[in-house]
Amino acid sequence: VQLIESGGGVVQAGDSLTLSCVASGRTFNRIVMGWFRQGSGREREFVAAVSLIGGNEDFADDVKGRFTLASDNAKSTVTLHMNSLKPEDTGIYYCVGNPTTYIRGRSWTDYAYWGQGTLVSVSS
Repeated sequence: VQLIESGGGVVQAGDSLTLSCVASGRTFNRIVMGWFRQGSGREREFVAAVSLIGGNEDFADDVKGRFTLASDNAKSTVTLHMNSLKPEDTGIYYCVGNPTTYIRGRSWTDYAYWGQGTLVSVSS
């Protein structure tokens, strides 16, 4: 299984950015997909996740209201729309996936598949 991310880049505070991810390598009857991020000197942290079949979503408190998710179960894709970006949103963003129906949790151990990561840099 591969998770291929696209998007990311360098923006200014207040700008918007979109990250996309597609899961490939097998047919998924059920999958939860989402995003983690890791800033410089910080631990990897949960950002958001969505069940592509169940439809339930989960967002970290510091992105709730600013970030939204879109997903396509037939294509095994997830898109993270990031609005009102802040410098503290800077980091490597990793797409994650787990072959389950519902979101299990916010720990990195709850996800079996990981992408290579894409850089998001927000300047003040």
